[in-house]
Amino acid sequence: MRLQDTIKDRRKRLQLNQNDLAQMAGISLATIKDIERGAGNPSWNTIEKICEVLGLSISFSIKQTV
Repeated sequence: MRLQDTIKDRRKRLQLNQNDLAQMAGISLATIKDIERGAGNPSWNTIEKICEVLGLSISFSIKQTV
């Protein structure tokens, strides 16, 4: 499963919309939308913030990108 799919799936399982996730992670809604579409190139800091909100480990997200 690709990282963007994992983020979207986990967000939905937690019953969060994209705006909720963006606010909780302290990043823009546009960034969340881009990540879930597989567009853009988010920084590790951004990925870390999203993973923290979603309860995912950074090692899990790294495995998804390799």
